[in-house]
Amino acid sequence: MRHFTSVALAAVAIFALGGGTVSEASAVQAATPFPSIGWQQRNCDYDGNGFDDVLIGAPGATVSGATGAGYVTVQYSSSSGLSTTKKSVLHQNSSGVPGGAEVGDGFGQAVASGDLDNDGYDDAIVGIPGEDLAGLSNAGGAIVFWGSPTGLNGADSTWLEDPGQLRAGANFGRAIEAARFFAPDPSNPDAHPRDSIAVLENDTLLFFTAPPGAAAQQLKPADNAVQALDAAPLETGFALRSLSHGNYNEDSWADLAISGVTTGDQPGIGATQVLHGAPGVEALGDGGAFDGGPAVVSSDFNQDGQDDLAIGDTGVGSPVGGSVSVYLGKGDLSGLDPTPAQTWTQDSPGVPGAAEAGDRWGAEMSSGDTNGDGLPDLAIGAPGEDIGSVSDAGAVWALRGARGGLTATGARSFDQNHPDMPGGAEALDRWGGQVRLIDANKDGLFGLLAAAPGENTNDGFVWVIPPSSSGLVARGTWTYDGVRLGAPVVNARFGAAIDE
Repeated sequence: MRHFTSVALAAVAIFALGGGTVSEASAVQAATPFPSIGWQQRNCDYDGNGFDDVLIGAPGATVSGATGAGYVTVQYSSSSGLSTTKKSVLHQNSSGVPGGAEVGDGFGQAVASGDLDNDGYDDAIVGIPGEDLAGLSNAGGAIVFWGSPTGLNGADSTWLEDPGQLRAGANFGRAIEAARFFAPDPSNPDAHPRDSIAVLENDTLLFFTAPPGAAAQQLKPADNAVQALDAAPLETGFALRSLSHGNYNEDSWADLAISGVTTGDQPGIGATQVLHGAPGVEALGDGGAFDGGPAVVSSDFNQDGQDDLAIGDTGVGSPVGGSVSVYLGKGDLSGLDPTPAQTWTQDSPGVPGAAEAGDRWGAEMSSGDTNGDGLPDLAIGAPGEDIGSVSDAGAVWALRGARGGLTATGARSFDQNHPDMPGGAEALDRWGGQVRLIDANKDGLFGLLAAAPGENTNDGFVWVIPPSSSGLVARGTWTYDGVRLGAPVVNARFGAAIDE
């Protein structure tokens, strides 16, 4: 594994608050510890019935004649599992939604969830990085849909944009995450428990929260944006790509992993920065810089009660075909161990297949318990995997959880040419471009949603791979696309984003 030491060391200074250095987290903590997050705790129950729902983006879809305007679908779960009949389709031409569907908006390019008003119903945040604002192309925006007993609708949705100077090409909303990163009132951190939103532009991270005493569903920007700066001495910048939250240290706040690739003199190298949560946004702490990116996912892989971070490295200089490294939470305020406990590739003993250039193994990941043993497994997407002579058909792997960490024992791989898998491998399907493990019916077994955004010439499809006592199994897999949910399908790229 290559170590991007020079940039990793300099990356401590990549992120600054209001132009200053990231400070250490305050010693003041909320009274109730923030739990380990990982696969054990989801935040996507939009109708409050106790079952995880599914939010999927189709950013390439044509809406009311506007190509690439995009939409999202919401599928509501119950004891019967994931439904394709109890669902919603939302876009900017839905009643009450701010703005309107326009060519190239990319509504649904990024999606996230969290309980932003602490009413017991999770809320959805949808990124629109291609939105044009004030005559500025691709300035970007985002919309919050508020959870309710009937799920999500557009009637009370809320618009978000960069509160500073709008910029052409900023792509606000390119990635989104929500969790309790800080308290709206640092002087009384327990008084207003609610999630806040982290939103990426190309080179900037901003936070939004509901201030103390605000009316329900009122959001405002946090006092300071966390801004990416150049990392001297290499004179290289950082293009931000993805976010994940977990509790990597022993405190009361969610931490945030920000991953992307370098720009400037040494472009395209994967790098990840961690911010530790704190009572106030101004006290967010530096959690270190790590090799690899731009994919990240959090889970308690070694079952010590502290979340860990898996980083998928598909950037320039990564191991051939891509890799996944697991950094462990150390169980104290220092956060993640700077040395990976495990690094996996397709050439690791016991992992099916062989590493090849362009596989992009680790481009997408999700964690969940696929066999009910109480241990978190890891699903890994490789949308660039060639199946035989079929280029970029894509494939998905599952590494099993074991005491102390992940194991290749029982590892499995799936692709569309599997005899029990619907469909067939085709060039540019990019199967595994998104993966999500979900326990929709709360039976303790996590099945896999594996998306192929390029299926049927960029229409997009999702495969539902069932779990079992031995892990994921191909037999019984079923598929669906936008048509089954009553949504446009042509060039929709359905499944380009799935909330983790």
